[in-house]
Amino acid sequence: MLAERKKQHLDIVLSGHGSSTGVGTGFERVRFEHVALPEIDMSAIDLTTEFLGRKLSGPFLVSSMTGGAQQAQEINHNIAIACEAAGIAFAVGSQRVAIETNSDWGMNRELRRLAPSVPILANIGAAQLNTGYGIDQARRAIEMIDADALIIHLNPLQEAVQPEGDRNWRGLTEKIGLLSQSLHVPLVVKEVGSAVSPMVAQKLASLGVGIIDVAGAGGTSWAAVEAQRATTASEAAIASAFVDWGQPTAYAISAIRKSLPDIFIIGSGGVRNGVDAAKAIRMGANIVGQAASVLRSATSSPEAVADHFEVMSAQLRVACFCTGSSTLADLRIARLEATSYP
Repeated sequence: MLAERKKQHLDIVLSGHGSSTGVGTGFERVRFEHVALPEIDMSAIDLTTEFLGRKLSGPFLVSSMTGGAQQAQEINHNIAIACEAAGIAFAVGSQRVAIETNSDWGMNRELRRLAPSVPILANIGAAQLNTGYGIDQARRAIEMIDADALIIHLNPLQEAVQPEGDRNWRGLTEKIGLLSQSLHVPLVVKEVGSAVSPMVAQKLASLGVGIIDVAGAGGTSWAAVEAQRATTASEAAIASAFVDWGQPTAYAISAIRKSLPDIFIIGSGGVRNGVDAAKAIRMGANIVGQAASVLRSATSSPEAVADHFEVMSAQLRVACFCTGSSTLADLRIARLEATSYP
């Protein structure tokens, strides 16, 4: 049943029916001040950065994706091959089925063989920490794919509007803190489309979490996805009311960076191109994550994924050039203005 649900999620997102409808990412509300005399050589712009002790050729992460058993294997293999070639990081989707059954959905050490030099992130849901998961399952998820970090994903809205959702979230903050202190790799905490608020980020940071993936509103809405999955009118009505729930990605990035100047931020949630990525970095993200924007490529071939990020890198490079930024550090202080004209 869980595998079938994952397949339904993938099909809905691919169909385009899983997006927020009335809320933007916030990136559309700002623009860079154009520098007509950049005084730099565009070919010398340096987009490299570090993440989890490994060097990336660009500040990109292929965020967690879902799917049925065969789909997940194909997606993860395509992503692993592409990310190794492109020199960028990737995160697998939820490993719950792989942990609870004899089928690993292709989430095994083959991924590390295909991508030996880039960061790979394991992934389990926070809600599972109240259904029997603990340090043993977390370590299994990490060891299964030889991961550099473990993602704990927060999806309370999705669980609330999903008929079969896990809705007991008592005590999860403390359990996440214990994991952070017990694991031999860093813990990443991410939302799935409604944003991590500064208050929650501060609480997590106080417990030792050093990496936050904001995953703000403006991209995939899991309430919209669950509304599409609904089998009754009342289920659809409940989920549909929350399609635009959450804080826009740009706001979430800025708010957390202001609140926690030193925390590592992954900016994700509706990042559609390299200009959005540039804005995310300028507003406080260390690296930028994409899932839905690269999903069709990931279901196609490694080459399609690599082509997608070649375009993303080229767009980001142009944004750097036209702001006079030779490095990502320069981009972080480029002039940005609120859009008050068409």
